[in-house]
This record gives sequence, structure tokens and C-alpha cells, in this order.
Amino acid sequence: MTSILGISAFYHDSAAAILIDGKIIAAAQEERFTRKKHDSSYPFNAVEFVLKYSKLKLSEIDYIVFYEKPFLKFERLLETYVAFAPKGFKSFCKSMPIWLRDKLFQKKLIISELKKHDENFNDDKKLYFSEHHLSHAISAFYPSPFKEAIILTADGVGEWATTTVAIGKDNKLEIVKEIHFPHSLGLLYSAFTYYTGFKVNSGEYKLMGLAPYGKPKYKNLILKNLIDVKEDGTFNLDQDFFNYSTGLTMTNEKFKNLFGQKPRDTKNKEQLTQFHMDIASSIQSVIEEIMLKLARSLREEYKISNLCLAGGVALNCVANGKIYNEGIFDNIWIQPAAGDAGGSLGAALALWHLELNQNRKINPNDEMQGSYLGPEYSEHEIESVLKNIGAKYKVLDDEKIIENTSNALSEGKAIGWFQGRMEFGPRALGARSILGDARSPNMQKTLNLKVKYRESFRPFAPSILREDVN
Repeated sequence: MTSILGISAFYHDSAAAILIDGKIIAAAQEERFTRKKHDSSYPFNAVEFVLKYSKLKLSEIDYIVFYEKPFLKFERLLETYVAFAPKGFKSFCKSMPIWLRDKLFQKKLIISELKKHDENFNDDKKLYFSEHHLSHAISAFYPSPFKEAIILTADGVGEWATTTVAIGKDNKLEIVKEIHFPHSLGLLYSAFTYYTGFKVNSGEYKLMGLAPYGKPKYKNLILKNLIDVKEDGTFNLDQDFFNYSTGLTMTNEKFKNLFGQKPRDTKNKEQLTQFHMDIASSIQSVIEEIMLKLARSLREEYKISNLCLAGGVALNCVANGKIYNEGIFDNIWIQPAAGDAGGSLGAALALWHLELNQNRKINPNDEMQGSYLGPEYSEHEIESVLKNIGAKYKVLDDEKIIENTSNALSEGKAIGWFQGRMEFGPRALGARSILGDARSPNMQKTLNLKVKYRESFRPFAPSILREDVN
């Protein structure tokens, strides 16, 4: 029996995953235990959970893999500051002490954190490092039902790469193309996230949710000034408009002048206006166009009919839907934890298939088990917790639960629905979900404002019977 623990941490969405003989046993994000959204700290609780679920002590684990290479990241940071000098000195002074204290000596830091799980753990030769985009690409290909596929990954930035193309066949995967920092679809989208007043690295989905309320009035302005997109979908960003390479913000004065307004000031409670909705619609449309161009040119070039997607940009489900609807590829498979959390799983799979050269058993259904890879709780455990906190509760059989739920939904009530193992990745998939009646015109607003305490425009996904999907 060979066990591999994969870890992603220290940027955002820290997570842990475990494989036994190549099979995905468990995976979870740290935020689910600490209740800090996008928690970036060492995923102590997530590691504890995956170890407990697989009934292993840390000292019994054969290999531990971190999802990226800290030295390469440090090299990018230094080279960027040198290239842009003397601009960015302030940002350099701010980030250097953190890098020198925590990140450059990440191996030492990881080992000292690992020892907290098991004092008998003392073998640092078990610790390996994958590469950021390789971890993303692998997390999308190996669990997919395809023997062969093109794998497209896009996010903010890994070590150097921001967009990569890989070809996967059987148990082999090779990255064949890369676009490097500072040219990045993820950072472009994050710049607009910042500009519309949302938080970078966590508010991007708000921008996507805001887009349908606007018109893409500024699309041509973006394509003429900010990004040069080639026919095959490759691109260059004009750094004169951005501040992320050297500054403490995403956009600068020139960016502000181009669109005629300063970034939305949420500290002073500046409200969202039609301008922000049109900006969101414009950048969303640009991202969709680039992803479509990339998809078409890759299909044409490699003549492979399957596509896998990962990286933060692959969480843009609207853009994914456009690629699917265009029918460019016969089949598409997207890693459910497409962001950095999925890197923990990709890192573990990289070691199993690429380093140990293990064969791949292709699961025609779903190697991710529906992405239900987190903790689960028995009836007994739930009851004992409820008793301990003095909660009022009733125990019903399944039939009664379904009857009560459907009645409550038809009366316009919101339901908290909890069953089985927790989802791995940011999407609620019926295991930890809030349910409402999709026929009600007020439901979306009610759930957003009264249950989730978030912006009223934020979307929900409808659940639907398979036979009614069209």
C-alpha cells in the first residue's frame, strides 16, 4: 500500500488531499474547518481530517507533496522587481521580509507544521515539491474519464506561468505551451475585481455575478488598450495600466483615466452603479472571447477531441458554458476544485503517475466521486452534538423529510440541506446546500439578503431533473 498526502497552502484556499494506491480517498479545504473564507494558512485541520479518514498516522504516510516550488516563485519576485526598478520599491520592502521569514524557508516551515500532527514524523526525505500549473493540469486530467485530452489551465500566477497547455495521454502528461507573468487572464480579471470594489482573490465570482446586469460597453476599450489578443487566443497585457507587478494595488492612474472613474470605494460605502455593471459585463465578455479563441486554436492544432480545464479561471462557469455550447470539443471535464485547493490533489497525483510511473485506471464515471471527498457525520454523531448544545430537534425518516422539505419550499421558505460527505471545491452540490424555490421571483433576493448576507445580485444554481435539463 502506497499513501500520498498532497498539500496546498500559503496563498489562498489551502487544502489537503490523500491518495492510497492512486485512488482519491479524501480531500478538503482548510476554510471548512476554520470558517475563514479562502483560508491561506497551513491546512492543519484539513490534514488532520484526511489522515483520520484514511486511518493513517503522518509517520505512516509514504510521500508528502507540496503543490508548488517556493524558490521559483521567489525568483519571479526578484526578477520582476529588478525589471521594473526603481518602481515598486515600496512593494518590494513590504513583501521581502515576509518572503525571507516565511516563504523562502517554506520547506523548514512545512516540516515543523507536519510534526504537530505526529511527533514520530522525522523524515524530511518524504517531502516533495510539484509545480503550480503542473499540479493544476494534473488535477484536471488524471481524474477525468479521458484516455487522451488537451488540458488548459489559467489563473493569476503560479511560479512564472499564468496560462498553460498540456497534453495528457494514458498516465503521461506534458506541458507544451506557457504564457508567463505579468501576462495573465486571472490578474486581468482580478484588476477589474479590484476596480469594481471587490476583494482580489475572493471577489472574482462577484464580478461574474454582476456581469449579466450590464452591457459590454467597454469591451473594445479593453481590447484596444489593456490586452492585445492574437487570433489563436494568446495575449499580452500592457503593463502601463496595471500596478500588480510593483505596486500595492491592481490598477493605476492611467487605468482610472481610461474608464473615467476611480476604483469603487467600499470603505466609504460607495454603491454599485450601472457603470460597474457595464464594466463587469465588458471584462467578462473579453475573458469569454479569449477562452473561446484558445479552445478553437487548440482543437485545430492538436486534433484531440477532449478538453480538461483547471486553474482559477476555470471557475468562471459562464465562460466554461460558452466553450461547451460552441461544441468545439466533443467532451469537456472540469476539476470541481479548479482553484488552488485542487493543487493539493494534483500534487499527489503528479507524484503517483509521473514520479512513480504508476499506470492509470480510467474511471468512465467519475474518479472524484462527485467531488464528495470531505468529512461526513453519522446520525449518532449529529444527535450527540445537538444534545450537547441543547438544541431542539426532531428525527424524521427520509420520506417525511422529503415531504416536509417540498412543502416548505412551496411556501417560499429557505432550507438548509445537509447529507453525506462534504463537497471539495467552492460549489455547493447538494451535500451542504441552501435550497429555495426557483419559481419564486423574490427567492434569490431573499436568500442573498436575509440568509447569506451578501449582495442582492449574486446568482444561485438551479438543481434540475436530468430529463428536464434541456
